[in-house]
Amino acid sequence: MTKLQETLALKPMNAFQIAAIFMCVLLNIVDGFDILVMAFTAQHVSSEWGLSASELGGLFSAGIIGIAIGSMVIAPQADKVGRRTIILLCLVISGIGMTLSSLSESAFQLGALRALTGLGVGGLLTCSNIIASEYASQKWKGLAVTILASGVALGATFGGMLAIVLIENFGWRSVFLFGGISTFVMIPLVVGLLPESLDFLLTRQPKDSLARVNKLARRLDLEQVSLLPQRPTKTSPKPKSLFAGLVEGKWLKTSVCIWLAFFMTMFTFYFVMSWTPKLLATSGLSAKEGITGGLLLSAGGIIGSAAIGLLSARFTIVQVLASFMGLNAVLMFSFAFFSSVSSLAFLIGFFLGFTVYACMGGLYAAVAILYEPGLRATALGFATGIGRAGGILSPLIAGILIDWQFKSQTLFMLYGCAMVLGCIAVLTANRHSHAGSSISSNPSETAANS
Repeated sequence: MTKLQETLALKPMNAFQIAAIFMCVLLNIVDGFDILVMAFTAQHVSSEWGLSASELGGLFSAGIIGIAIGSMVIAPQADKVGRRTIILLCLVISGIGMTLSSLSESAFQLGALRALTGLGVGGLLTCSNIIASEYASQKWKGLAVTILASGVALGATFGGMLAIVLIENFGWRSVFLFGGISTFVMIPLVVGLLPESLDFLLTRQPKDSLARVNKLARRLDLEQVSLLPQRPTKTSPKPKSLFAGLVEGKWLKTSVCIWLAFFMTMFTFYFVMSWTPKLLATSGLSAKEGITGGLLLSAGGIIGSAAIGLLSARFTIVQVLASFMGLNAVLMFSFAFFSSVSSLAFLIGFFLGFTVYACMGGLYAAVAILYEPGLRATALGFATGIGRAGGILSPLIAGILIDWQFKSQTLFMLYGCAMVLGCIAVLTANRHSHAGSSISSNPSETAANS
């Protein structure tokens, strides 16, 4: 870690840092809308095309497949060409996917376009989390990354409210069109307001990096430098690939446990966020009440994402994360018994969203703190990509089980057990974390370990 990075990690946050993080939150608000637009339109899409539950589950999973590929293939390129460059590329991809989705004429076309949209969303989610983490001071890294999860929840909440109005007046296709336009609007904002990562410039040292580093240093209230740090020599040990760096030596056990935690958490998250509105409607509530239940999940997520970030400034992120995962499992079991009673379903649903979004944000924060800058985007990209495999399987399995006449109560209990396994994986990852890289938000501890 260079002197610039050490100073940035320990000094109080200034307006420029806060603005960069806020820009990442805006990106995640758009992503939140793009991710969950299928959940809000599911009832109407299913009715228009006469889809079975398993076919509808396939549409849910198509977007997540794209997100997984985007996380594992596109996002790691940010360690080579820059976080900001990949963000701009992904905005173009997801904007095209959302806009064309409004013109789809079959479930197959919509599924293909949901996958295309997911490619952009996967890269965006990873890179925005990385930039937010790298511009936050060490004390507030956990809060910065988890606030981004609240951005996803905000996008889902306002998107759901807007979806009700748009669908009633213009039909379900208008929801996708609005998402596409909103995504394209973000491109000039990123060009004008989002800086490249200081960590990337110092580590990779692209063309004109010294001038760019000093320009950022002025805006970050840091001392300017006359020389960049020496890059690793050819004799320095290097992994054969970025992925190899995640599974060699000290990283192996931690990486495997983190991957399992992401898999189980996303397995639960995408079931809850994709199927809850539909399951509430089939449990005796109206389609509008089902969307309202989905909105309450997202509303709870806004607060939960911020809460885990604030708590991580006082306690280690893994302690807080494990607690939220355990609480989420309890709420899943509770929701199984009260989903047909609107008042109780809405109340439990709010806190269910509170915990499930917090768990997602907490995992992103844990990975962003754990890995060194040269591997950070790759580590988070592979963790989210592997996690998305759980997200892909989740709605598909739920759709198949529904077609097999499984009750919603049984489904919520099964998916609650998955979160229990995720909690165990997080605790195991912490136990195997190599000395000096504990998932902590304590700035003095982390600086000493660096």
